[in-house]
Amino acid sequence: MPEPLLTLTEVEALARAAHAAQTDKAGRPYAEHLAAVAEGVRAGGGGPEQIAAAWLHDSVEDGVLGREWLDGAPLTPHTKELVLALTREKGEEPAAYAARILATPGALLIKKADLAHNADPVRLAVLEPATRDRLTEKYADVRRLLGLQVDESIPDRTNSANPGPN
Repeated sequence: MPEPLLTLTEVEALARAAHAAQTDKAGRPYAEHLAAVAEGVRAGGGGPEQIAAAWLHDSVEDGVLGREWLDGAPLTPHTKELVLALTREKGEEPAAYAARILATPGALLIKKADLAHNADPVRLAVLEPATRDRLTEKYADVRRLLGLQVDESIPDRTNSANPGPN
């Protein structure tokens, strides 16, 4: 009998534990980013597989959960496909990364939520100007490769002082 699939609560707990030692570029707990992306996917109409992938979207890329773990994880094949689509390989060209996201059903919503949180002006404002400028350019390039306009991002709803448009 196959192992039961992880619930969203279990996926969240796993992702939080896996990334517990990490902080973002502003020194905030990395799990805040994962929560914001998962909430952005939920708010954007994403289903359970997309929300699970949002929680895990950086786990393989950051090396906190290996590809071997993902291969054997009690997740749906589609959730695993989404995580891999969002995992940028070392040295991978941005255009190839964007093409894989666009070719994977459901991945674009997760990437939109990821970009919305990463490019949140409130988050970027605390960074050194050179880092802020570099990241702003990087996120704009990814949006362009994905065929998105800035206003197509899902707003970061984790900051009640800056809820963004509905």
